[in-house]
Amino acid sequence: MRLQRDEPFDDSRPFTRADARAAGLPLDELLTRRYRRLFYDVHLRAGARPTLRVRAQAAVGLNALGTYASHATSVELWGGVAPEPGPVHVSVPDGQPRSERRGICAHRSVPRPDVRLSKGVRVSAPGQALLEMAADGVDLVDLVIAADSLLRAEALDLDELHEAAQHWRGRGSRVGRRAVSLARVGVDSPMETRLRLLIVLAGLPEPEVDHRLRDEVGTVLMRFDLSYPALKLLIEYDGRQHAEDETQWKSDVRRRETLDGLGLRLLAVLKDGIYQRPLETLDRVAGALRERGVRVRRSYRPEWERYFPGRSSDRT
Repeated sequence: MRLQRDEPFDDSRPFTRADARAAGLPLDELLTRRYRRLFYDVHLRAGARPTLRVRAQAAVGLNALGTYASHATSVELWGGVAPEPGPVHVSVPDGQPRSERRGICAHRSVPRPDVRLSKGVRVSAPGQALLEMAADGVDLVDLVIAADSLLRAEALDLDELHEAAQHWRGRGSRVGRRAVSLARVGVDSPMETRLRLLIVLAGLPEPEVDHRLRDEVGTVLMRFDLSYPALKLLIEYDGRQHAEDETQWKSDVRRRETLDGLGLRLLAVLKDGIYQRPLETLDRVAGALRERGVRVRRSYRPEWERYFPGRSSDRT
């Protein structure tokens, strides 16, 4: 098999031994440190970066005509956030053999796939890629993270996302549609999505995403991850475990004083408030809502526990 078919040999792009042999590159040189192996019988010059796009292009080329990058790989190529790094995902036309190489996960293509060309690589359309992940068993929270990030990357808009979900049939369609219904425009990070879903899946009122505080002429003064504007309650994920320096600390103090002066309450949630102590976070949000006159149920919906298992360390 050859990857560089009818093209000048270029060792900065993936190539097979057959390509090397046709270009006159000796096998003993190919096996030196000048070259690295991407997959079985797929090589690349050592100085060339084996980016996801490069690996996806190679994986597509190793399979039958009509193959395209799909699932989590396609989500990432569109600028979205997928679960932990794994193999390159491709989808192969029905009836064609699939590559069994380590580092490649080859799926059967869906009927009438929506395939696009992205910087020289055939990939599934953004909405289809998200739903392919749903069909592959990716959980609800990771699907919503992927959806939010695709919207942020402007790979598609919310209407296109809903349309893709409406037309998806078969495995994963139910969780895929649920994930799309929970996707929001304006989310800055996966941790913001996790925090919002912790609140929503527990049955608490859904906070608004990307609320912006403006002055009298409309200039944005501050932007908040999650908020209940009518209640003057703000919720933010803070990825810093400690203040980085005195300048940052002073800036935080001034910001907090500004919020206090406007009658705004800010709840800051750290990483451990999502992964280790999610129940504590829910209690903080519920308590703040009650203080503002919102009737909040005493027991949370149990669905949140499925996705935030750190609950066991919250209470003894």
